[in-house]
Amino acid sequence: MPIRNKQVKKETRVDKIISRNRIGRSKSTELTGCGKPKHTGDAAQVSSLCVSQARRATNPSESNQKETREVIPSVFIPVSDKNWKALMPCHPARARELISKGKAKVQHLKGFFFVKLLDREDGKVQDICVGIDPGSKREAFTVKSEYHTYLNILANAVTWVKDAVETKRNMRRSRRQRKTPCRANKYNRNRSPFPPSTKSRWQWKLRIARFLAKLYPITDFVVEDVSATTKKNCNKWNISFSPLEVGKNWFYDELGKLGNLETKKGYETKQERDKLQLKKTSSKLEDVFSAHNVDSWVLANCLIGGHATPDNQAIIRMIPLQFSRRQLHRLQFSIGGVRNRYGGTKSGKYTRGMLVKHKKYGLSYVGGYGKDVGISLHNLHDAKRLCRNAKDKDIEVVCFNNWRHY
Repeated sequence: MPIRNKQVKKETRVDKIISRNRIGRSKSTELTGCGKPKHTGDAAQVSSLCVSQARRATNPSESNQKETREVIPSVFIPVSDKNWKALMPCHPARARELISKGKAKVQHLKGFFFVKLLDREDGKVQDICVGIDPGSKREAFTVKSEYHTYLNILANAVTWVKDAVETKRNMRRSRRQRKTPCRANKYNRNRSPFPPSTKSRWQWKLRIARFLAKLYPITDFVVEDVSATTKKNCNKWNISFSPLEVGKNWFYDELGKLGNLETKKGYETKQERDKLQLKKTSSKLEDVFSAHNVDSWVLANCLIGGHATPDNQAIIRMIPLQFSRRQLHRLQFSIGGVRNRYGGTKSGKYTRGMLVKHKKYGLSYVGGYGKDVGISLHNLHDAKRLCRNAKDKDIEVVCFNNWRHY
């Protein structure tokens, strides 16, 4: 009697991304859920990203345990129409169906995975809110609707600009002592009402907000207001905080152009957090939901509603890339008085920070300087160099990127 061959279902790119994230994970820690809110239960939802991005979360049913267990949440795929307008996210099963029927195709936006519909324009969307919790070292962003928490981002703040400006000044002064061509001073085109360090901090927050607005149909923003206290007869104290107030007001003006803006004081956030009986850890530099994202989730839930406890505690770590774009040589010269090439925005024909897929090292980003020796590739998790002699034939460009995330 002949044996019938079993039909094997063809694996799509969405299947590969989800299955790749499950490699090396314990099945006992997985939480799954269907696309409808009543079927999700305790499942955490987060947008499907690149295959290299790990997701950290705790099991909501075991809130008393330490936040050390990793959970694979049921993902929701961001969706855009044929005109690149963001629509409501869909379940992976729906995304696989659309791709297999030729109605959608896979796209990447700065390393984040989404699908683009090919035969649809516009569509009905729900209200989606973004909660933002600013900080001096870490910052939190939560994308949430009434039924689902789609994304929790824990980002590093931009803290190196002050030192970079000082290094730039020292390099300029050292050039005056060397035999180099002299040019006339240029008008400072980068003048702004607040210092570069303050400007870069608020620009980083705005860049993430604009990026999220391209992935999700965001209607509202809620920000925990950072206010500087003034003291009577303390002019030096009051003046030192004026850049913070100016930068904050500029950020609010730009954020208001993306959607409705509301602000909450720190004590109001704490009241809402206590009302929901949520705990916030005192270790601010830990990569856990309760460090900063608990506040961003509370801010979003306070406005949009829908949950009494967080339905998704998975976080995505986002770290901005730091490049010396205009530093053309090293500060210290090598043997013979030669200053080696350093800085710039290109590594061969690739832009630094670009997300690529290498045959051996997988997903990585382009860094360093390479012209004749090859391309320098770096790890997404710890930014360590993987190689400095990668060849063009072994590299597949994924998308442009200016941060690394996992």
